[in-house]
Amino acid sequence: MALNPQNPTDTTLSGVLHTLADHDFAGQLRAEAEGDVRCLTCGRSFRPGRTGGSGDELTRLEGVSDPDDQLAVVALRCPWCHTGGVLVLSYGPGATPEEAAVLQHLDRDPARSVTDVPGARHDVGAHRAASEPEPGRPRGSN
Repeated sequence: MALNPQNPTDTTLSGVLHTLADHDFAGQLRAEAEGDVRCLTCGRSFRPGRTGGSGDELTRLEGVSDPDDQLAVVALRCPWCHTGGVLVLSYGPGATPEEAAVLQHLDRDPARSVTDVPGARHDVGAHRAASEPEPGRPRGSN
């Protein structure tokens, strides 16, 4: 079955990871407390946006059989060792406190995309925490 580039659920996590690896984002990153990210290459932690680690790419994925399977795949460059790494985070109701904090700290510039993954959703709104209202909407109206 051919993948439909208009349907983001057709984009696989492995496909996104392979595409990012082809663009020099093959390192691994881990979400930590308070919105910090740990680079597993050098072992140092950084706060995205504060120390130069910015979201070069954010791709949202949803499960084919379960749309509540919501992932954000973030390509970041470690400000310490300059390794291009990938951070896979849940977003929405399934996000851990660490994942939600990292997503809130991302300094994302959609014009600075490192690659175009066919069929994936690339947007800054993907990193808004589940408890945070949409811009211009009061809390509790989501």
